[in-house]
Amino acid sequence: MATDGLVVVDKPTGCTSHDVVGRLRRIYGQRRIGHAGTLDPDATGVLVVALGRATRLLRFVQDSGKTYEGVVAFGVATDTLDAAGAVLERRAMPIDRDDVERAMRRFHGTIEQVPPMVSAIKIGGRKLYEMAREGQEIERPARSVRIDRFELLDFEPGSFPRATVVVECGTGTYIRSLAADLGAALGGPAHLASLRRTRVSSFGLDEAATLEQIEADPTSVVLPPIAATRELASVRVDDELVDGVGHGAVFPAPVIGVADELPGPFALVGPDGSLLAVYERRGKALKPAVVMAGGSAGARADGQGATGGGAD
Repeated sequence: MATDGLVVVDKPTGCTSHDVVGRLRRIYGQRRIGHAGTLDPDATGVLVVALGRATRLLRFVQDSGKTYEGVVAFGVATDTLDAAGAVLERRAMPIDRDDVERAMRRFHGTIEQVPPMVSAIKIGGRKLYEMAREGQEIERPARSVRIDRFELLDFEPGSFPRATVVVECGTGTYIRSLAADLGAALGGPAHLASLRRTRVSSFGLDEAATLEQIEADPTSVVLPPIAATRELASVRVDDELVDGVGHGAVFPAPVIGVADELPGPFALVGPDGSLLAVYERRGKALKPAVVMAGGSAGARADGQGATGGGAD
């Protein structure tokens, strides 16, 4: 029987997010599995994976904030902006801790960031990393990303200093680009030496399990689908409305008990505490975005795919 829910994986180094999904498909014996935001092969940490019908809820996790801890190596540039790439430039950067902290202040708030060539963004119908493998380098338009926290945790001085940093950011932020931009702000090259994601939305390392732990006891680590809506406003639905919600009915907001000033989306929860649906505001009405209760209504209410994905 297919399992519906979330699994928080502590992704190891040396495998792709797609590799993790493939392994979980074998563990749980089902195809419908996706994730809420890619981690690079050399990066480790939190990868939120959805099973079965919970894949339709991934966007409510994927669009939330993320936290990373990483090491920025100054004085060395690579063609991938991380330690996996070939060295393009190497020169001493005798900077100190104060220099780094001052430069980091420039990257708080909404900033413009150019995606790396090794990203999965499509330009002209092709993914950038595909073109990078062919040796191509093309112009990429800068994108606005949000940095909520960029803090120095530790600093190793020297001719080629290293900085351990923590980053809290919005979705779509490339930490490797942030590392390279920090080096440029200090007048030299830099790359991301290591990266660990410690949080996706409200899911942290304290809830994460290794692939070995998951394989040993697969059912024990599955969170119910309602866990995907932790960041949403929650509304308890009375018994008489459960059937309508299950069929994707549209309701005036007051019928559901939603105040006009609340923008949504809203997690509609049944009397038993299970997630019935996620509804969004459309004018004065509430319409289904994802329906979990019932059968066919859920498929009609949204088109979320089962592979998930993101770009971090």
